[in-house]
Amino acid sequence: MDPTCPSECIYNLIPSDLKEPPQPPRYISIFKATVKDDMQKAKTAMKTMGPAKVEVPSPKDFLKKHSKEKTLPPKKKFDRNVPKKPAVPLKTDHPVMGIQSGKNFINTNAADVIMGVAKKPKPIYVDKRTGDKHDLEPSGLVPKYINKKDYGVTPEYICKRNEEIKKAQEDYDRYIQENLKKAAMKRLSDEEREAVLQGLKKNWEEVHKEFQSLSVFIDSIPKKIRKQRLEEEMKQLEHDIGIIEKHKIIYIANNA
Repeated sequence: MDPTCPSECIYNLIPSDLKEPPQPPRYISIFKATVKDDMQKAKTAMKTMGPAKVEVPSPKDFLKKHSKEKTLPPKKKFDRNVPKKPAVPLKTDHPVMGIQSGKNFINTNAADVIMGVAKKPKPIYVDKRTGDKHDLEPSGLVPKYINKKDYGVTPEYICKRNEEIKKAQEDYDRYIQENLKKAAMKRLSDEEREAVLQGLKKNWEEVHKEFQSLSVFIDSIPKKIRKQRLEEEMKQLEHDIGIIEKHKIIYIANNA
């Protein structure tokens, strides 16, 4: 009999009261006394209602009445005899008269108008039958951008970028050619690529025609195997055709 298991007894079926385990003792830090002494020392230094080194104001410098009021500027003596405006001219004062100019203003104005450049009217446009007028220049109807000197000229930064792209492409092509020479690879010409593509399409048509000639009911294992083989061949041919059509430049191993 296992000693860990209790013996079978009918008294074990009676529910018993659960006894709560005793609580562990409360944690008390060992630094509690040190912290308490430090706090008491800090409090003792401030028992004088503020820092102990603050200078106490003198009893003679107490706040006096009207000491914070603003002071007015000193008064000035008012004199009524001092004039504020210039004096009115007297009756005996006569203005300077008899000064005349020999300039003929009528002829001068007429000559200015005749010799002057006529003022050009401001260009406007009317967009309604009621006669609403608007400025023509900011309307966008005047072709002022095509009259610029640099109109239609490729910007300098684009030319510079095109040169960089062209140089990078030449470097890349040179790198590819060097690697191809090292790896003994040759490029497939356009005629050979087209011939390979047409041959793959012709093979796909033949396999597709053979697939269409299968019987409707696939009720035997050889028929299933044949159908599966034809589907795999068509799928492989479609994959090869897609690769050749996607890539214009194709390199093959030079076995010669």
